Parts: sequence; structure tokens; C-alpha cells
Amino acid sequence: MGQLFVNRFSFHDVKLGDRHVLFHIPSSGLFELDALGGELIDYLKGREQISFAAVEEAFGASSQNADLAQTLENFRELSILGELPGKPDAGMDVTIRDFPISTVVLNVNTGCNLSCTYCYKEDLDVPTKGRRMTFDTARKSIELLLSEGAVHDRINVIFFGGEPLTNLPLIKQVVDYTEARCSELGKHVDFSMTTNATMLTEEIVDYLDHHRFGISISMDGPQAVHDRRRITVSGQGTYAVVAAKSKMLLERYRSKPVGVRVTLTAGFTDVVAIHEHLKDDLGFAEVGVAPATSGPVTVFNLKSDELRQVFDSMKTLGRAYRDAALQGKNNGFSNMHQLMSDLYEGRKKALPCGAGVGLLAVDHKGDLNLCHRFTGSDMPLFGNVDEGIAKEALGTFLEGATKREGKACSTCRIRNICAGGCYHESYARFGDPHSPTYHYCDLMREWVDFGIEIYMEILQKNPRFFQKHLSTRSVQQ
Repeated sequence: MGQLFVNRFSFHDVKLGDRHVLFHIPSSGLFELDALGGELIDYLKGREQISFAAVEEAFGASSQNADLAQTLENFRELSILGELPGKPDAGMDVTIRDFPISTVVLNVNTGCNLSCTYCYKEDLDVPTKGRRMTFDTARKSIELLLSEGAVHDRINVIFFGGEPLTNLPLIKQVVDYTEARCSELGKHVDFSMTTNATMLTEEIVDYLDHHRFGISISMDGPQAVHDRRRITVSGQGTYAVVAAKSKMLLERYRSKPVGVRVTLTAGFTDVVAIHEHLKDDLGFAEVGVAPATSGPVTVFNLKSDELRQVFDSMKTLGRAYRDAALQGKNNGFSNMHQLMSDLYEGRKKALPCGAGVGLLAVDHKGDLNLCHRFTGSDMPLFGNVDEGIAKEALGTFLEGATKREGKACSTCRIRNICAGGCYHESYARFGDPHSPTYHYCDLMREWVDFGIEIYMEILQKNPRFFQKHLSTRSVQQ
């Protein structure tokens, strides 16, 4: 072996006590290193080039020579070592013109019976002024999904708003129509809904249960937290009604676990207390948190010190997740569960999410939006249900999203897990959906390193947890 270059863009190591774990950046693979492998990685980190002779001299000529040569060859196969210098990841050079979408989000009504102070929806209206989607628009949306997603045996229809239950008659029409069409075509359909829960009744819950809806409730925690932000149009807190409706839902619902989505805003960073209340007191199966950092009303956005507090609190919950996992249980902290899924599957993402590729959102006018977070915004549209997907424009947008040259993502160790972050977060914060979410970068790298630590401990002590509890997940929020 002659001179070889060290590709510092291809690996990251995490030390866990006396264990040494290699995170292979191009594949998102994890490898536990033996003592020799760990020492070699430490040796490589400070060098641009190496030779076998120099390595042999540094490690001492001994019976380890064969092991040394094999370990170096393994690193070469992983492109940690190579004949050419390592380069930053410029992203993919691809042409995207096929869009086999599997999911459509129907924005069935811009009207909402709440007036949450931090809401990001540009097309939100009070109930009396809500703009409702017609059945004709919804029907065309389903036909577009069936046509463009013909390769899929299973499709997904998500109902969104405003508050989707303000247009329940349309939802029922769409369910009947889609189930009939899927029966004709030999396909399966899954329905989902995000709701504020205030309009739930026993009859509605039983209907949703019968059609096996995936349900996510928007709720922000204990009463003192929830009532500060999630209020009615007249300014009244909604905790009492949401908690009561949620308890009724959880008592009656049988088809799927019910999750809750929390928006964390300025002044509220105790994720542990929020999780314990929603999971243990109310009984939700999963709790997921989303820090607000780019909302239109900046007073509600978390500042850097609050983000630090949030991530520290998330780590506390992550350790609780680990403790439960070692007993074979899932504690319902969905942020940690998603990270465990990413690491377990060795997920490698060229794009931050499925928006535009696997999913499109239809607004009340029938226009196609990148995702449900963009309806009503001034972000360009990508077609409509009458004319179909604007494939040239959408393809150009997605091709741009895969490019990493000139961005910090090109050298970032979690680039294939994060892939730049949420389009809408970037658009709201920086005015560019292709911009990386730079305000999260350091914390996200730290979060993934923490996740690797938790993952490796579970893998060592109770690997059956992953086989039982983890599977490919697609979380829409």
C-alpha cells in the first residue's frame, strides 16, 4: 500500500466509555470498533495522508501486522482511505421528472374554531369565513393520487385545515369515494387527521375508528401551558375541553395508537413535564415535540438559550426512553423513536422529507403545494388538480434541494440524516426553502451523537427491542 489520503468527510467517531463507535457518514451505518480500529481512527483523524509503513512504525511491528493491514483495507472499502483526496459532498446530480406520490394532504377548510397565537398558517380563517374544499376538488385530488401513484399498493389520504372536522361532511364523502375506488383497483388506503380535538363526539370517534384513521391531536401540555397559546377566537383557553375530549377519544379508540403533537414556544421549555402530563396523566400513546423558531410572530419563537434548554430536556426524556427500552417497552417519546428508526434502518436521505416526491398538499382551490405547511403562502405552486403536477417546475425545485455545494451540509456529518432540515422552516426563517436550518445545526449534530449513544446501549443490552418496536415510519406533522 502506497500513500493514501484520509477522507475526513466520510466518518465520525463517537466514544462511549471504553467503546468506540464509527459512524459511516455516506451510508449512515454504525460500526463498533475493536481496540485496534479505535486507535487507527484516532490516528487518522489528525492526518491528511498515510502510508502502511508509517502506520506500521507508529503502531509497532508485531504480530498485529495482518490485523493492521486488514483494518486499513476495511477503511479503504468504506472510502475512509483512498487514492484521491476526499471532497465535500456536492449532493446528487440527478434529473427528477417522475413523482410516484403515495400521499395527498387535503386542506378541507381554511376555517378554524381556535385562534392559536403561534399558528403558521397563512390561509387560516375564522369559522365564519372559512374557505371549504368542494367534493369535486377532493375527488380530482384522489384521482391524481391514484394516477401518479399507480405503482403503490397502498395510498394515504391526510385531512388537514384549519380544523378539518369543520368540514366533516366532505371528509365522509372522500372516505366513501376513496374506499370504493381503491376496492375497484385492488389497492389499500390509510386515512389520517390532525385535529385540535374540540369538535370530537362519541359518534365522530366511532366513525374514525371504523375507518381506522391515524389520529394526531394538537395539544401543548398541562393547562397552564396549553391555555397560554391554544385559545378560542374569543380568547378563552381550551385545555379543559381538549383534555376531556382526548380522554373520551382514548377510551373509545381501538384501531390505532393516538399520538399528540406539541408546539414549544417561548417561555415553555420543560419537555419532561409536558411529556409526563400528556403520556402518563392523559394516556396518549406517543408524544412528539416541535420547537417554534421561525413563526411569523417572533415573540413566540424560542431563543437560543431556550433551544438549549429544550434539547437538554429532550435528552432527559431520551434517557427515559432508553431505560424503558431496556425493559422492552416504548415510552412514547416519538422524537427519540424516530431517531432510533433512522439509525436502525441506516437511513440515507438526499431530501429532507417526502414533500414533492411522495407527498403533495391540495388547498381549497385545488392548487398543488409542496406540503400542507405551505398552503396560503407565497411559495410557488406546482400545478393543480385539473392540469396535474407541474413536473418541470417541481423537478427543478427538488433537484435544487439535492445540491449541497456551497452549503455547510456538504461537510456536515449528519447530512444524510438531516438533509438540510424542513423546507418550511427554512423558508420562514431565511426566505429560501433550500437553505439549511442553520439555527439548529449544532444542536442537531449533538442530538444525533446522543442518539448513537442511546442506540448502541440498547443494541448491546436488549437488541430485541428494535425488532419488536421499530419499523419504517412516515410521520406527517
